[in-house]
Amino acid sequence: MSSIAERGATQSQKLMVFVLSMSLYGLATLISELIPSIQIGIVELSVEFFLFIPLTLAMLFDPLSAALGAATGELVFSEIMLGQFGGLGELEKFLTVTIGVYIAGLMVRNPKSVKQVAIAAITGPAIQLAMSAVVDIVKVQVAVDDFEAVAGLPESVFATEGFAFLNDLCFSGILFCLLPTLFLVPRLYGKIEPLLGCKPRTADNDAAPALSGHVIGWSVVGFIVAIVVACVSKAGMSIIEWEAEWAESQTAIFVGIAVAAVIALVAGFWARRSAQLKNA
Repeated sequence: MSSIAERGATQSQKLMVFVLSMSLYGLATLISELIPSIQIGIVELSVEFFLFIPLTLAMLFDPLSAALGAATGELVFSEIMLGQFGGLGELEKFLTVTIGVYIAGLMVRNPKSVKQVAIAAITGPAIQLAMSAVVDIVKVQVAVDDFEAVAGLPESVFATEGFAFLNDLCFSGILFCLLPTLFLVPRLYGKIEPLLGCKPRTADNDAAPALSGHVIGWSVVGFIVAIVVACVSKAGMSIIEWEAEWAESQTAIFVGIAVAAVIALVAGFWARRSAQLKNA
């Protein structure tokens, strides 16, 4: 019988996945800051996220490590490195990104299955965007956030958030989540795992739990916490909130890109070196 270490990733390998997800996704979010949005009538085409990076890592390696790494990377590089921190309110985005990527990673039991990868790759961002939309609606409904309603349509917050959800899912969700993930996962499967000293994920040797009612239950709890902290933060109790004079400057963005790239290179070298020592 295989041991736990043989069946799943070790703590060291999980840490490598976390650091790679954090640095690569952080690098991607900073690059997205440099890409301008395009307005076509009422439709705004903008790159909301390059979520295919943590999605690919979650499907090939440990889902929880990849999910937590992505959420941490966005917080560190697209917020703190850019000279701003929203305090308690940042926990909302952290939780929704973690839940979306984690569930998507658990949905894929066989990374060679194009169907599984496709469904998970669009479900992950859909969950994250839907939760963010619900949080925004709740903040308006409990009157902790202002909203400029459309005249004669008190329910316009639902229409506005619903349209934004569909717009982001159809544009960023398909172009920067579904398609690249669908391209990368089957091609990297079985080839990238040895670089980290891991065995490819299969239904038999996967130490990650299957998507179950237990996982969904904890995800719902996390979502409720995200709603509460978002409302509390918007009501003026963000605890720690600051913004530097150089916030979101071009210099801050390029410095963040350099730092994220260095961390990714060091993590990649460290992972490769550890795998070589293990094989030796």
